[in-house]
Amino acid sequence: MVKALPGGMSARVFLRRHWQKRPLLVSGALPGFKGAIAKSALFALAARGDVESRLVQKVHRRWHVTHGPLAREQLTRAGTKDWTLLVNGVNHHNAGAERLLRRFAFVPQARLDDVMVSYAAPGGGVGPHFDSYDVFLVQGEGRRLWRLAKPSSFKLVPGAPLKLIAGFRADTEVLLEAGDMLYLPPGWGHDGVALDACFTCSVGFRAPRGGELAAAFLDHLHERGLPDAGYRDPGLRPAARPAQIGRDMLDFAERELARIRWGRGDVAEFLGRYLSTPKPHVVFSPRKRIAFHSIKNKLIKLHAKTQMHHLAGRIFINGEVLPPQRPARRRALTALADRRQASGRRLAGAGLERLIWQWHQAGFLLLEAKP
Repeated sequence: MVKALPGGMSARVFLRRHWQKRPLLVSGALPGFKGAIAKSALFALAARGDVESRLVQKVHRRWHVTHGPLAREQLTRAGTKDWTLLVNGVNHHNAGAERLLRRFAFVPQARLDDVMVSYAAPGGGVGPHFDSYDVFLVQGEGRRLWRLAKPSSFKLVPGAPLKLIAGFRADTEVLLEAGDMLYLPPGWGHDGVALDACFTCSVGFRAPRGGELAAAFLDHLHERGLPDAGYRDPGLRPAARPAQIGRDMLDFAERELARIRWGRGDVAEFLGRYLSTPKPHVVFSPRKRIAFHSIKNKLIKLHAKTQMHHLAGRIFINGEVLPPQRPARRRALTALADRRQASGRRLAGAGLERLIWQWHQAGFLLLEAKP
């Protein structure tokens, strides 16, 4: 269990004093940190079709955004200043970014999103903006100056390709150098400009909105099967006002919709499946089918792309919900979900060998030799 932030502040103190209250600057949070990924490797990720990337440029005071895949030639042609490459989900493809993300596992995993890495030329940035979620900004190689503004009813620049704050006025400035970290609560305006060529790792958190949940829940109910009945009106009479919707049809619609029922258990199953479902661009690579062999001498690690949660005795993995499990199996699986790794011997002892092997074949987890 992670009990402290990078830099040493206890997680309990941070959550009480700063979480969704006020920013926190931690100088030297990660001594010697140069970034989670090399420039060449980041450029290679930006060129892939299964990775989200953007090139943000400011030319003659106008902002331009080019969405990936981005060929290396596009990046080299961007010039020597005033541009930024943003790559999302770097933790899915790079072990260093994945380790950085897990440094913040004092927050429930259902809230952890991903690590976005930006590489900026001098003068590069994405303009003044605000996020609706918490974010930790961890500075790699180079320096970036951040201008911060307290939450307000920010107005946006009309017609801009990014959600930029109009007439941005900063309350304070913060300079981040390699290894420094800045936490920003939701709603704080911020504008970061690279003073040198630099890397910044943004550890973001998932914060679904009510409307988003409601729409997804209705889809869940639809998949589960909604009441279905055909409308009939055997006593129909000639319509005096043909454009008016009849009372019989209104009564039918009200009666059928009232038959839709759900309870806390339905919401729990929906939430577990929803929060564990990978983003649309996340794809697993099934392994070549080979004969089953024992996992007892292996260390089982969840793949960086895998989302595994548990709630009210249910186990969820990558959008799937497992059938009810016996207590020993359930305890072993919840421990795997919490720690993201487990001894193959323990999982096999709980009778989970076949299931773990299936997940391995699907690409959900890794089998490694025990150290």
